[in-house]
Amino acid sequence: MSRIGKSPITVPSGVTVAVTPGNVKVSGPQGSLERSVPEGISLNQEGDVLTVSRIDDAREHRALHGLLRTLVANMVIGVTTGFTKELEIVGVGYRCEAKSPGSLQLALGYSHPVFVDAPAGVTFEVPAPTRIIVKGIDKEQVGQVAANIRKLRKPEPYKGKGVRYAGEHVLRKAGKAAK
Repeated sequence: MSRIGKSPITVPSGVTVAVTPGNVKVSGPQGSLERSVPEGISLNQEGDVLTVSRIDDAREHRALHGLLRTLVANMVIGVTTGFTKELEIVGVGYRCEAKSPGSLQLALGYSHPVFVDAPAGVTFEVPAPTRIIVKGIDKEQVGQVAANIRKLRKPEPYKGKGVRYAGEHVLRKAGKAAK
């Protein structure tokens, strides 16, 4: 039995979970999320507790058991509090500017500014010219948008310039040695 899959999910007050064959929908104060449930995995709701179970011990069902439990738990957390990912910009002249809640203008050392538009359900905050906060209710989407922004200029190993996650440690290399 999966250690993660067998633990129940507690549904807080104000959150509704609708389980239909092959689908689960979670609605809360922040919004609503929907996900398909693969065959062989079932969701059972008893009051405010949600449990995930599988029909047999086939390799595919064992793999999906813990995964689906974690995905549904992340959906419940997302519609109640939401998710954030913080990015830092390091480098001389590297900065960020919010054009609107869903649009960023980045100066990352290129000859032109880079514009990033947020998909539906994701917003940006710029508390400082070198910090970006990506917010949303879908954990996967927030992480992917943050990864796409980081991919625009990854931190390089010699001077450490680029876009990095907040608190990320960049391994630095030694430069050229003098003779």
